Amino acid sequence: MPARPALITVMDKAARKAAPKIRRDFGEVSQLQVSRKGPSDFVSNTDREVEEIIHDVLSQSRPEWGFLMEERGVIEGKEGEPRWIIDPIDGTSNFIHSIPHFAISIAAEIRGEVVAGCVYQPLTDEFFWAERGKGSFLHNRRLRVSSRRDLGDSIIATGVPYRGHGDLDSWNRQLTTIAPEVAGIRRFGSAALDLAWVAAGRFEGYWETNLSIWDVAAGVLLVREAGGFVTDYRGSEAKVMDGEIIAANGGLHSKLHKMVAGGLRR
Repeated sequence: MPARPALITVMDKAARKAAPKIRRDFGEVSQLQVSRKGPSDFVSNTDREVEEIIHDVLSQSRPEWGFLMEERGVIEGKEGEPRWIIDPIDGTSNFIHSIPHFAISIAAEIRGEVVAGCVYQPLTDEFFWAERGKGSFLHNRRLRVSSRRDLGDSIIATGVPYRGHGDLDSWNRQLTTIAPEVAGIRRFGSAALDLAWVAAGRFEGYWETNLSIWDVAAGVLLVREAGGFVTDYRGSEAKVMDGEIIAANGGLHSKLHKMVAGGLRR
């Protein structure tokens, strides 16, 4: 059984303190106060309250650290100190439609590099976590990406452009290239969980763009520490934290990358 690193212990405490609020509000979803941040971009009072709970717990543990949060934005810490990157509910659209697929995502960034992260699903109580150089875990079980090497046996996750977000024509070209070659395509609506599920071997791969750093910071580390590869659409790491992601195991990543790139050229 691995010893929980100190940063992961703090994240676990924060996520679990916020979880009862999410579970209560999910049971009363028709009563939620929901507003729009933009076209088809929703935020609920639950997002804001959960973010505040997480912020308070992390601030008590690391009072000099800064924050980058989906709802409140940047809170500067002491100069030169690390920061927390937080998405209080990744999958808000699912949450406000009573679809039980969303997660809390928390990452710790030191000198521009994510060194620890967690993705917590409060309804299933699945706590995915990783520390740089130490591996990825679901609770206390070590995770490894899928060992499948044949695209025809593989389930690939993605995100679909929607009203006001993304380039549907470009995504359609990618889908037309990829779908005939794989066992299935899934779109569940939470980038954080999609990446956690790649790390856990539930999906063989994942591709999506137009994401934010709080959507992916913890998930990217989970995949890499589980033995997977994560790049942008050009096969480099330049735009990964800007939300252009291809994630898969070593045997499939290059194949998926070629198909995504091929779809973009069509």
